[in-house]
Amino acid sequence: MEPAHDNDKSENEKSGAELNGLLEILPPVEFCCVYGSTLHPNNLDKNSMIDCIIGVSDPEKWHSENLKMNRNHYASWLVHFGGAGLIAGVADDIGVGVHFNPFVSLNDKMYKYGVVRMDDLINDILGWQRFYLCGRLQKPVNIIMDSLDLENLNHINLRAATSAALLLLPSKFTEEDLYAKICSLSYMGDLRMLFAEDKNKVKKIVQGQFSLFHRMYNPFLEEYAAKDLLRLSSSGDAQVTISQVGLWVICCFKICLFSSTTNQKSNGDKTWREENTG
Repeated sequence: MEPAHDNDKSENEKSGAELNGLLEILPPVEFCCVYGSTLHPNNLDKNSMIDCIIGVSDPEKWHSENLKMNRNHYASWLVHFGGAGLIAGVADDIGVGVHFNPFVSLNDKMYKYGVVRMDDLINDILGWQRFYLCGRLQKPVNIIMDSLDLENLNHINLRAATSAALLLLPSKFTEEDLYAKICSLSYMGDLRMLFAEDKNKVKKIVQGQFSLFHRMYNPFLEEYAAKDLLRLSSSGDAQVTISQVGLWVICCFKICLFSSTTNQKSNGDKTWREENTG
């Protein structure tokens, strides 16, 4: 049974309306999504910063326009020492291809927006090139602007995350275990998890957004169950238990999943680029 998500929907609509206000004062963008704690249905901190990712075709050109419109969004040293070229260059050469402007105040709300080149975003979705933005998109997000249909393209990323999680899980586990493993993928190797982050961060994310995870990943579970690769059973507390079927089948299934995902990434990249750049 799919969890109720009326509250999730209303929260997403609210965050979308709030972010539209931000987009109105920025140069045009091709993609925008909200992520993070503001999507938690039980988030009681109405003053928390709204985090979003913005995709643009040419970051340097976009930052040049945004500096004319919103110079105060940027750190002063970036503006004085190099402007748009330095901002885009630091993101590409030192960072992970994303420049963040935090603490942007608008209409009594605080925003942090990260700007990324669309090609870099697509490469991360399809090939886990930097495993940064694709990790964000493996968790619940609220997509506000999507001119190139990245939401559909992201299904390849979600299927790959499901495959990776199944490789790391035992033969029997709960639905919450699966989402926790998927959520943890992007934190593996993150040194902040050793000393700076809450040790229960993953658990809190999954429990706080369980219905959103279910909506994202349940289609894959049902697909694999229909192919008799997984068995799904519900207990009295509505928690779904998942069994991977047979040791030999599990090994073959995981190998097939990995191969299928790799092929889908390659074919998806080719098809998407033909359709959107032709």
